[in-house]
Order: sequence, then C-alpha cells, then structure tokens
Amino acid sequence: MRKHIARLLAVLASLAALIAAPGLPAAFAAPAGTTAQVRAAAEDWNPPANLVQPLNEVWNHVSSTYPDLYGFRNYGWDQVMANRGSVNYCVRWESDAPVSTALRDRIHAALKKQFGKWMAAMVENGAGHNAWPYTNVPVNIVGWAVKNRSTLQWTDSSVDIYAGNLDGGGSPQCSPDCGRFFHQDGNYSRCPGGAARHYDQSLWLTKGFQGGAGGDWGQRVGQEYFTGTLDQENIHIYLHEVGHTFGLDDFYDWSPTGQCCFLMKAGSAAQITEFDKWMFRDFWRHLKYRYGV
Repeated sequence: MRKHIARLLAVLASLAALIAAPGLPAAFAAPAGTTAQVRAAAEDWNPPANLVQPLNEVWNHVSSTYPDLYGFRNYGWDQVMANRGSVNYCVRWESDAPVSTALRDRIHAALKKQFGKWMAAMVENGAGHNAWPYTNVPVNIVGWAVKNRSTLQWTDSSVDIYAGNLDGGGSPQCSPDCGRFFHQDGNYSRCPGGAARHYDQSLWLTKGFQGGAGGDWGQRVGQEYFTGTLDQENIHIYLHEVGHTFGLDDFYDWSPTGQCCFLMKAGSAAQITEFDKWMFRDFWRHLKYRYGV
C-alpha cells in the first residue's frame, strides 16, 4: 500500500511541476522521461529475466548517444502510424541489369516477407505487443526508379515508373515530391499520384554495392546480393538495415551483457533473434506515448 501511495505522490509531483512551469509549450505537455510517461511505457513490459539487464544497457547507451532521440519524427514507427498500419516503398534500381516481370514480382514478394519479419516481432498471441495497434502491416510497392526505361521489361501500370530522375549523385530515385523523407509534414500535393502513391522508404539496390546502409529513408544493399538471396529465408543484411530504420543501433564496439550474437551486431547472426525482438519492442515502448497509446 505504501508503495502504491509513493508512486501516486511521485506522479502528482511530476504533474504539478509541469503545470507550475512557466512558458512550457503545448508540445511539451507530455515529455519523454517524466515519471508518468515512464510508468505508462512500462505497464506491459515483460522481457525474459535474462534480457532485462542487457536491454537496459542498450537503452541507456541509446539515450546517451542519439542526439535527438525523442525529437526525431521519422522513425519507421512514425511512418507506419501515419499510414494507419501500412508502409509504402519505392525500388531504386541502380543497375543496368534487365528486370523482367517475374523478377519484379519476386523482388516485391521478398521485400514484403522480409519487412514482415520485423512486424511479426511486435505480435504476441495474436495481438500487438504493449499497445502496438497492428497485427499485420502491409507493404505496398508504389514505384520503381531506373536510369533507362528500357531496363524494365514490363508494360503494365502496377507501379509508377520514374526513368532518368537522378539524385545529386547520379542515382535513380522516385520523385522527391512523393517521398516522405522530403515531406514529413504529409503534404504530397505535388506528387502525381497524390498521397496514395507516396513512398515512405526506398529499397535501393545498387550494382556492386558492398554491405548495407539504412535509415529513415529506407535501406541500401547490393543489387546482386538482394536478387541472389530472393529464395533465402532471411535476407540478413536487408533485415539489419530495417532495424536502423526503426531506430535500432549498431554494436561495433561493445556488446550488452550476455549477448554475443544477434542481428543488429553485424556479422554475428543471420536472422532476427530473441534479443533483437526485445530491443525492437523496447524502442516502441519508449516512443508509444507520442501516439497516445
């Protein structure tokens, strides 16, 4: 009983401090890190006992090294929530290798399957974990970007095609007018297909590219690598980069206690592990307040 009273007093004290603080903007009414928000985030938090310490170490590391951890508003979480439970992709084909209809469809299928592995990590016993509102997150591929239209060997209109639209480095890209990275306010009024044809992320497939890169803009891997792994259960470099899109960190110079091998520690695992899953869930629980859940 005393413990409950003490917690209540702590929450009331935090609220009183917020109310009394002069000049606080409305957007700061529910800041991350207040007692109320920490308690709300922890309400449905039940990782395995052996993962509690390393998960805390990871979040402490993230909190001390990310320059704008809570202020940043374009994590994969933000994108899925803005779309009410889906994500739109553009494929950037930076290669002169021809793409048949069959290859296109295999790339689409692999992309949907691999992205779905991270979304499945948020589902427990048929329900979203810790107030995550979606048990399935559809992936829509809305566009392909190439240097030359002749590279794409299909004539149907299932996706928008952007030919010769190059970025500053000379790489093909879907129209910036349709990209969330360029329009995080959700204004796609200049996108030819409107909001329905906008893209949140790019799957950037570059001939000869080694390793991978990932962020709020999407994921970049080698064209030969991705097409060569279409039949594999786990396209692990892509999966690692999607982890970055949702905010997960790299582990080049340290390892959390007791954790040697997991996907986000590059080269140590080829699939999403239990520890990756709980790091993913931990990121959500610290951000979910911004969506009112």
